[in-house]
Amino acid sequence: MIITRAMTWAAQSIIVVLLVAGCSDLGPSGEAIPTPAPASTDATAKTTDTQYIIGAGDNLGISVYHAPELSVPSIPVRPDGRISMPLIPDIVAAGKTPTQLGKELEDRLKEYIKDPIVTVMVTGFVGPFSRQVRVIGEATDPEAVPYRDHMTVLDLMIAVKGLTKYAAGNSAIIVRGTGAKRETIHVRLSDLIKDGDIDQNVELLPGDTLIIPQSWF
Repeated sequence: MIITRAMTWAAQSIIVVLLVAGCSDLGPSGEAIPTPAPASTDATAKTTDTQYIIGAGDNLGISVYHAPELSVPSIPVRPDGRISMPLIPDIVAAGKTPTQLGKELEDRLKEYIKDPIVTVMVTGFVGPFSRQVRVIGEATDPEAVPYRDHMTVLDLMIAVKGLTKYAAGNSAIIVRGTGAKRETIHVRLSDLIKDGDIDQNVELLPGDTLIIPQSWF
């Protein structure tokens, strides 16, 4: 009898433990607590933002795996933003990432070869117009320069080889934005270049235009 009662008590204890464990996912009202979903990330969305966007004037290298006759080591992106290559006479490249263009080329080539693998490499960088920084006026080599992250006025002046002897460097301005949102930033280029005034080393944004006027004396 004593053994029977001990076994009954042990069985009851096990049942209580199981009931408690089963209720651990219940809230105060007795409703089941939903299991939290894994935290979502926007890493995929950000990837496209950080990838290079092909622009007119860029040079591309296109490799088709196991099809060297279709590969093109160097091909320029035309002013209309398109390229031409064997079996694909016309395709828009500007405005796409190299990965996106490669996938589109693969889709076009499926008509001719089985399971094509295309790699697009940018070998000469210009970038889309909206991502360029322009220098006009009294720069030694005024031009449009591809924007790089955290690019500064000093980086830009190095790219255009500095000022001419006729430049009024301290009267230079940066024009940023368009229309009602246009902003003018005064930059003392001569103080930056000749005297090392680092306060004048303004950080640039894509689309900025640096205007360097001519000195009157």
